[in-house]
Amino acid sequence: MSQTVLHIDASVGADASRSRAASQAEVAALTPDTVIRRDLVAEPLPYIDGIWADTRLKPAETLTDADKDVLALSDELVAELQAAETIVIGLPIYNFASPASLKAWMDLVARPKVTFHYTENGPEGLLKGKRAIVTVASGGVPVGSEMDFASRHLTHFLNFIGISDVTVLDVKELAAAA
Repeated sequence: MSQTVLHIDASVGADASRSRAASQAEVAALTPDTVIRRDLVAEPLPYIDGIWADTRLKPAETLTDADKDVLALSDELVAELQAAETIVIGLPIYNFASPASLKAWMDLVARPKVTFHYTENGPEGLLKGKRAIVTVASGGVPVGSEMDFASRHLTHFLNFIGISDVTVLDVKELAAAA
């Protein structure tokens, strides 16, 4: 069976980045047929603004060409998520949290009626049946601890958009096992 992996890296580090090395190793271990690569540092994403926030709420049938242009990058990022069975994210922890580049990605893929919707029982994610592997590198914050806002936030976000099979791997533990 073919497998498509979306590989996202958010570390500003290049060759010395532990989260990048670990996420690359996880992708290689999956032996996917297709890898969609999204380097949030090499190709920075814009932050959302009021125009984008208003436009994402318009019904699809009312979107003008200008509206579609506003949502084009978001649509591309969502399509990458939709195409992948597995999402591998290299997550460095900076100052107890995710890098701004990863938060920008989260903001752009959180789309009402596209990646989630609200029901009478609360929000429901629309990207079900996928799994995520998050490789976390932290200089001093213990992964999974009360001080680790990054992996908890990312896991919550992925669950929110429907990806409930999330594995968080501590890069330090991966290195010790090697």
